[in-house]
Amino acid sequence: MTRAWRALRRFWESDPGLSVFLGLLVVFLFVLPPFVEPDGSGRSLVVDAGLSVLLLAGVAALSTHTAVRAVLFVLVVAALVVRWGPFSPPVRAVAALVTVVAMAFVVLVQAFRAGPVNVHRIQGAVAAYLLLGLAWALAYEIVALVATGAFSAASPAEPARGRFIYFSFVTLSTLGYGDVTPVHPVARSLALAEALTGQLYPAILLGRLVSLATSSRFAGPGRGAPPASPGQG
Repeated sequence: MTRAWRALRRFWESDPGLSVFLGLLVVFLFVLPPFVEPDGSGRSLVVDAGLSVLLLAGVAALSTHTAVRAVLFVLVVAALVVRWGPFSPPVRAVAALVTVVAMAFVVLVQAFRAGPVNVHRIQGAVAAYLLLGLAWALAYEIVALVATGAFSAASPAEPARGRFIYFSFVTLSTLGYGDVTPVHPVARSLALAEALTGQLYPAILLGRLVSLATSSRFAGPGRGAPPASPGQG
């Protein structure tokens, strides 16, 4: 058990771990859901268990102040206990939202930590972007659980969480198919905020990382100095 935990911490401490996490997230969000049957609450035990273990290891591997890491770890453990416990669906959805936001925080800290910017860190920022989409999906689910009829959907028989994940990423990418429509004012405000985030995040955070990676690639030893003039020796 200790060896597996150390391996998970090394996974987060290495830059390639961010690329692996992006691949796992794509599998968890887009590949497995059509083939893995969710339980009665719309959760997929395989997906949730995998993300929960990765989250705990990611918090433990954070290179930040010990007190901050301890507080975050306690918060995450409490949220996971609520998420997996016999609580009402809205309470479990709030706990799931807390864990996803914490996961996005962990990934962003690892992507922007000290050191050279490379393709792995850029892929980590992409993973955080996907986690933001998942966080908004959970926020929509909470609104729908609290306010009945907050969304109108063309296929109401579809599992709620899957429908909200679909709607969230459609909104994040500003596609707006219209088959799921926010009706409640809070739902509409969340959709507007997500659409703005979907435009600003790639332009600011991802653009900044790509710029840093490009500049560090072409600014090697001696490359940043101007060439000497012909008369200098």
